[in-house]
Amino acid sequence: MGRVRIIGGAWRSRLLIVPQAPGLRPTPDRVRETLFNWLGQDLTGRFCLDLFAGSGALGFEAASRGASQVVMVEASGRAYAGLKANAVALGATQVELHRGDGIEFLARDARRFDVVFLDPPYKSRYWTRLLPLLPARLAPGALVYVESAEPFDPGQGWEVWRQHRAGQVCYRLLKRQGGSP
Repeated sequence: MGRVRIIGGAWRSRLLIVPQAPGLRPTPDRVRETLFNWLGQDLTGRFCLDLFAGSGALGFEAASRGASQVVMVEASGRAYAGLKANAVALGATQVELHRGDGIEFLARDARRFDVVFLDPPYKSRYWTRLLPLLPARLAPGALVYVESAEPFDPGQGWEVWRQHRAGQVCYRLLKRQGGSP
């Protein structure tokens, strides 16, 4: 078992218990701090999707900062059990958990989100299948956080709004071309 600290908001300094699971690598504190500086510290009223939730660090951080709802999707049974335990420990009533594949979730869920966190397994190559599905699930002005081992071209219709690299993590905020953050 590992631990990840929530770095801001109502649950600041609370620890999330992270189970050992293959490929599970929580987003580092430094990266989350930069991301939430980009997003603004207060996510009050925002509707967020953490599509490959893993440890839940991104989704719980958004909920801690006032997001009205955070939908977390995770395929791994061990990681999903950790998400449930952390949601209960935090009293995170605004967090909605789903166990299953992120791409299948996008195909069947019709809601629109203000912020989407995408941190799939690095070796999965999900980007080519994920990004074309996202526009139909984005609210006007939505931002999409993408974390990967290497930079990649998001393709037509996407604009890189902010980007940075920390160690072996390449991360960026995308928006639809012509959209405003």
